[in-house]
Amino acid sequence: MDSALIVCGSDKGIQVISKLMNDNAKTQTSSAKSSSEARRLINDSDYDIIVINAPLPDEFGDNLAVTITEISSSGVILIVNNEMVDDISAKVENYGVLIIAKPIIRQVFTQTQKFALASNRRIMGLKSENISLQQKIEEIRIVTRAKCVLIQYLNMTESQAHRYIEKQAMDMRTSRQVIAQNILKTYES
Repeated sequence: MDSALIVCGSDKGIQVISKLMNDNAKTQTSSAKSSSEARRLINDSDYDIIVINAPLPDEFGDNLAVTITEISSSGVILIVNNEMVDDISAKVENYGVLIIAKPIIRQVFTQTQKFALASNRRIMGLKSENISLQQKIEEIRIVTRAKCVLIQYLNMTESQAHRYIEKQAMDMRTSRQVIAQNILKTYES
């Protein structure tokens, strides 16, 4: 189930947007009536999609939309009056904010919601891949340091040090990183 935050100054607007969202897919929705309340909720929770119905009581909503794209991976939809679409779009489209004009057309909202959720999933996949790559880089860094220690203290060649770490990892049924950390603890303390 997708999670959503609806930021709107009126209860009626929140109900309408919530109904539109739940017509398309089951969505667990939270709501905020101001940008400051929305910022607090965003700091406390992650949302798949955030819909902002502008204007808000404490700001228009475009700055909030841009801020959200900078601090989270949520898909952001900004709903604005038809006359303002071009001006607001020019400000926020480079940040990945999707714009919908009022009055809201159900099909346009549905397509925009699906697009925002798809982009959120793609960003989350890239984040996961990035974390995995960072962990691999860290493992390589530690193993390389351990090889240098073996070369320095035990006069091994690079290939001997590499083979030693690999063999220890296989024999002890553990990762190369754990073996490398043990080597570093032994010789660098």
